Amino acid sequence: MDIQAYMQAVGRQARAASRAMARASTGAKNAALNAIADAIERDAARLLAANQQDMEQARADGLEPAMLDRLQLTEKTIATMAQGLREMVALPDPIGNMGDFKYRPSGIQVGKMRVPLGVIGIIYEARPNVTADAAGLCIKSGNATILRGGREAFHCNQAIAACVKEGLSKAGLPEAAVQIIETPDRAAVGELITMSEFVDVIVPRGGKGLIERISRDARVPVIKHLDGICHVYIDDEADPEKAIRIADNAKTHRYGTCNTMETLLVNDNVAELILPELAKVYAAKQVELRGCDKTRAILPSIVAATDADWATEYLAPILAVKVVADLDEAIAHINQWGSHHTDAIITENYTKARQFLREVDSASVMVNASTRFADGFEYGLGAEIGISTDKIHARGPVGLEGLTSEKWIVLGDGEIRS
Repeated sequence: MDIQAYMQAVGRQARAASRAMARASTGAKNAALNAIADAIERDAARLLAANQQDMEQARADGLEPAMLDRLQLTEKTIATMAQGLREMVALPDPIGNMGDFKYRPSGIQVGKMRVPLGVIGIIYEARPNVTADAAGLCIKSGNATILRGGREAFHCNQAIAACVKEGLSKAGLPEAAVQIIETPDRAAVGELITMSEFVDVIVPRGGKGLIERISRDARVPVIKHLDGICHVYIDDEADPEKAIRIADNAKTHRYGTCNTMETLLVNDNVAELILPELAKVYAAKQVELRGCDKTRAILPSIVAATDADWATEYLAPILAVKVVADLDEAIAHINQWGSHHTDAIITENYTKARQFLREVDSASVMVNASTRFADGFEYGLGAEIGISTDKIHARGPVGLEGLTSEKWIVLGDGEIRS
């Protein structure tokens, strides 16, 4: 295959489809989403079979447990894909919304209109559910998209893409509005991220190596996050029962996700009360603890933490633990070592909670809740295209509004500038 010629053809089709999607009615977009959800539910057995084929190859290739966890489809995850699409149907269509109108002294009215970004290239590893989530969000937000899934999920991605094409066709929308790259050749990625004439934004979802490469080589704007080094800080005014429950869930609910806690911070005044109880919880789930000197004075059997541990996204049953003097030290540690993804405080003190919310420089900041909630579906976005730790355009879970832009509009009645 001539990869460059193939990708140019994909880009041209996407650009043409983006114009049709920009003017598509809300009814047509919603009809497509419902039809895709119906097809996914109908073809659940076929999707599971394709996923099994991918899983067998992935195990043979020696993929690490975190990647296998992301790759695995179940009846529940398939049902969740369909549910996410139907939740997108229920969401307001942002396209064409006008607002912020102000009369100017000249007599004109100045406001803004929300519009699609155009063509979105999405590059992702392992998770086949991204194929459905990304397609749905791009359809609802009036964009065309080019999807490049990882080779480890090739068969499953193609099976889901067939459901997407069927749904678009039934709704009278161009099938080229969602194209999934039909070759696992990595050269396709190099072409996709440099086709500025066809692609308006790139969203990479995957490991740090992939995202660093995309950020370095892309000639198209990128929405991204590199790491998910998430923290939970247990304050000395925390409810111990809440603290233990949240710290357990934030780490052990799933190990291979970007919103999993990787560092636990505990106030010195409650460390001797909290840490032994949490250590029992983690030991039962075979979580390895790596602690600072104060932590090891309380839990002498655990491994000593190094600076590298504070800067590591483990994606595994490993947790770094540090005892801190107060809230200020916790905030300073998070802002120094964190990845600006998601961080939480457990406290019953309203003033401390407000300080944490103001001063922690992360895309999602939480009070008395697990970091695992940092997710587009949980935030009511229907799904997410990814999570951004950038500060320009979109930040945090990127849903429908994050896939749009605004343009200025002016309403006049014959006014001229003097």
